[in-house]
Amino acid sequence: MYGAAEVILPGGYVVGKPRPAVDQAVSASTAKDGSRAVDRAPAGAVEEEFVAFASAAAPRLRRTAYLMCRDWHLAQDFTQTALAKMYAAWQRVSRFDNLEAYSRKVLLRVVLDHRRRLSARELPIASPREDGDPARSARPDLRVTMIDALGCLPPRDRAIVVLRYWEDQSVETVAETLGVSVSVVKTQSRRSLARLRELLGDSRADLLAEDS
Repeated sequence: MYGAAEVILPGGYVVGKPRPAVDQAVSASTAKDGSRAVDRAPAGAVEEEFVAFASAAAPRLRRTAYLMCRDWHLAQDFTQTALAKMYAAWQRVSRFDNLEAYSRKVLLRVVLDHRRRLSARELPIASPREDGDPARSARPDLRVTMIDALGCLPPRDRAIVVLRYWEDQSVETVAETLGVSVSVVKTQSRRSLARLRELLGDSRADLLAEDS
């Protein structure tokens, strides 16, 4: 068994540890002859690997969550939930080729699932006044307006815009992350950008370039 019941990460994130049956992390792969090859790693090494990943990923995930909900406290909760889900399955997911993309997918699933549970009403919208907002640091007047406009989009459309234009992800990556087709991403991007132009005014329309 692992020693402590929790892992505490920089930034105040706390995730519960999985409870393996032995005191080592065990992963298995199947050889060509059908036999099982078992790799064992010290539990401490597995924990250190996760902490290193989560410490680097948490600020990015929290920013994305904030752009989705406009509430820093809720964004913190979403980020912690996403990291906890990853840690619970870390022995499996740590082998993925692109952990950054996978963590983004887990986070957005957490956010959108939360929104679906609140389908009868909108997510609470907070006034974006917190100092040090990384999404608004360069052009405060523009960023506040843009974030306010984002809050007027439906959750999935908001996710598409955030991934495409804040995180500069390709159409194909956005489609894979959200589990939709490329055509859906392109169509919803166009509609969302048109809506944002209406909200922001023609003077800022050049900031929103459509996909080709």
